[in-house]
Formats: sequence, C-alpha cells, structure tokens
Amino acid sequence: MKTTLLLLPVVLLTLCAGVTPKPGKPTKKTTLTQGILPDEDNGGLKLPAGFSALVFADNLGRARHAAIDPTTGTLFVKLERLKDGKGIVQLRDTNGDGRAEETVMFGTNTGTGAAVANGYLYASSDTSVYRYKLTNGKVMAGAVPESIVTGLTLQRQHASKSIAISPDGRLFVNFGAPSNACQEKDRQPGSKGQLPCPILENYAGIWQFDANKLNQRQSDGKRYATGIRNAVALDWNTTTNTLYALQHGRDNLNNWGGVFTDSISAELPSEEFLMVKEGADFGWPYCYNNHYAGKKLLAPEYGGDGTKQDQCAGKEKPIMAFPAHWAPNDLLFYTGNQFPARYKNGAFVCFHGSWNRAPLMQGGYFVAFIPFGKDGRPSGNYEVFAENFAGVPEQGVPGKNANAGKLELASPGSAKHRPMGLAQGPDGSLYITDSVKGTVWRVMAKK
Repeated sequence: MKTTLLLLPVVLLTLCAGVTPKPGKPTKKTTLTQGILPDEDNGGLKLPAGFSALVFADNLGRARHAAIDPTTGTLFVKLERLKDGKGIVQLRDTNGDGRAEETVMFGTNTGTGAAVANGYLYASSDTSVYRYKLTNGKVMAGAVPESIVTGLTLQRQHASKSIAISPDGRLFVNFGAPSNACQEKDRQPGSKGQLPCPILENYAGIWQFDANKLNQRQSDGKRYATGIRNAVALDWNTTTNTLYALQHGRDNLNNWGGVFTDSISAELPSEEFLMVKEGADFGWPYCYNNHYAGKKLLAPEYGGDGTKQDQCAGKEKPIMAFPAHWAPNDLLFYTGNQFPARYKNGAFVCFHGSWNRAPLMQGGYFVAFIPFGKDGRPSGNYEVFAENFAGVPEQGVPGKNANAGKLELASPGSAKHRPMGLAQGPDGSLYITDSVKGTVWRVMAKK
C-alpha cells in the first residue's frame, strides 16, 4: 500500500489573527448559490478563492459531529456536554437566507457520533448508539430513541464512539483504546508494553453491527479492523464502497529518551489516514508510523529503537500520513455538485488542533481537502481549505509569519474555535462545527 509522505517543514502553514464570526451581516457584493449572501468576513474563516461562508448557527455549546437530512436539509449537531439539559441540536433554515432560524434541542445523551440513514437520525454517547425516527426530516417532540448498541463500558480516555453507516445497513463504531501505548503503567516513563496487549480484545479497533437491529451488545458485533488506537474520524466512501478512518497517533515517545527526543516526539508518530478493509491490522500498540521513513516501526515499549521494524513490516500502512498530534476528528467524502469538479469524491478532514507539540509550535486547527483518484487513494497532497479558526497564530513559517514567536500561539486553551465536525447539505454546501463555542459555518462556492 502506498504511503504519501508529507515533509513537515514544507507544509506547515500559518493561521492569521482571527475575527469573531458575525452572523447576520451579509455582504452586498457577492452572492452564493441560490442567491444566499455570505457574511462580510466569511464568518471569520479564510477560504480558497471562489468560496465564501456564513455563520449558520452560533453558541450551541461544545459541538461534535453533525449530520444532515438529505431531503429537507435539517442539520443535527451532537454536543459533548448537555446544554439546557439536552445533547442534540436540530437546526432548520426556514426562510431560505442560508442561516438557521429554528433551533430545537432534544435528547439527554452527550457524545460524538451522528449520521442520517434510512429515515433515522443515528447518534452515539460514549457507551451506546441509538436512533430517532425522522418525520419530514425532523425529530418530533417527545420522540423516544431506539437503542441500537448498548451496555458499552465507559472509558477513561478515547471514549467517543464515532460512527459510520454503509448503504447496505452496516453500522461501524470506533472503540478507542483506553490507553496510550498499552503499557503496564499508562504513560509512565520506562514502563514496558503488555505482551500480548489485552486491550486489543475489546478496544483499539472498529466494530461492525447491524444498523437496523435493536439492543445489540458489543459481543453481537464483530471486530472489523484492529490495531487502531483511536479513530474519531470515520466515513463510508460510496464511490469505492469502502470504509475510511483517521487515527490519532500515540503520545509520549520522549518518555523513552535517547533517540526519542522532545523534538522527535513532537513530530512523530504520524496521524494516519486509513483505508479500512475487513480484517486489517494497523499495528497499535506494537507499532507506530514514521512518515519520514515511510515505515511502521516497533514501539519503544516493545524494544523499538527508532529504526527497528520487526513485526511492524507486515502491518497495514496509511494511504496518507500527517504530522503528529494534529488530531483529525472528522472525515467527509464530498459527493455534491456545487463545488468545482476537482472536489468531487475528494476528502475533507477536520484537524482539531494539537496540545503536545512542544518544543515545536502547535499545529492543526484547520480543515484540509485531499484530492482522490479512481483507485480510492489520494491523488495529491492535502490542501488547507478552511483556516483561521483558532484566532491566534497556529505556527510560524519563515518568510510568512516572522513575528510568530512573539505572538500567542494556538493551543486548546487559547483557540477561539476548533474545527470538529463536517456535514454536506443537499445543495452541496459544506457545514463545519466548532467545539469551543458551538459555531456552525456554511461554506459555499461562489456563482
């Protein structure tokens, strides 16, 4: 499997000073699809030429993934924490101005996953997957959810149960590893890895269930793929009829010292874009990906020295690799016709942003676009599609941001917004959610 290598010094980009989104202030100079007017400042976003944006909704709370009814365009946003006692927001544009006038909150579960399929809204908490029947594209007042997967153990870390649904009714659920590297003592310097790793029995992979069967337990599903530390971003590619995911790479290589310096730990291991076939093994916790070497290497917890491959030579490789700790949190394959033809069937990825790239500058905090070829793999390097979420410089690039070192740098605590979720509207608009304030942007191509 071919791995696309991304050389970090070449691709690092700068987020300029942000502007707080100003919903309701459309420009009079440029129109979007169907005559909708964008915000004067594109809602604070920086976009490629030919695109504009507006703030569809704001101040929803800590938004996670989103899903759209393909007929009515109703947008559903999952919340990480309850707001006014509710965990899902239903948003509707009732007057055609491109913004949400109707906001309805329902449900009492927090969590991440959201999908619309076969007339149902599917959603997940950290311990379950459930669904609501849609009536005219909406969840009706007082609707009671049906339990699809239940009884999952609440994890201390990597608990979110991201979901994807295939057209033939298979439900895929991420079971993140409740561990960094399956050490005897988690995240402790010098603590060896457990061999074999017992976590792999019930975690660190993607499980498949029947999307139409009620009250399933984890034992009713099957492990579809393994060796995946945590895949918050999942999507089913209808063009290739294949599941894809992005993995959060492990932390703390520098706990082992020697060749595993702080700088190495800031850049490695890769965040991995995975083509997920049934039975695939991507190597966690025994292996990590080095995008400079184009190899999977043995983890130091299991005797790795920064060059050994051993068993890792046979593990599945990513189809694209990104710098460490950027936190890819959502994936969407674009199937609409509104954007230029080159975007068709390509992938959008939300990078939530790093917290642990010291002594280097933080990275992420943008939405990337990746062109895809007919073989179901990237046909070129990623491009920054939407940026300026953080509102402070993300990282410095010589010649582009010479004063970056003198300014406050992006981090989860200082970022004004962090891109989290993606959804595609019936007209081909791209919706982006934010996990800090709960802003939702609608990005559209200019006429």
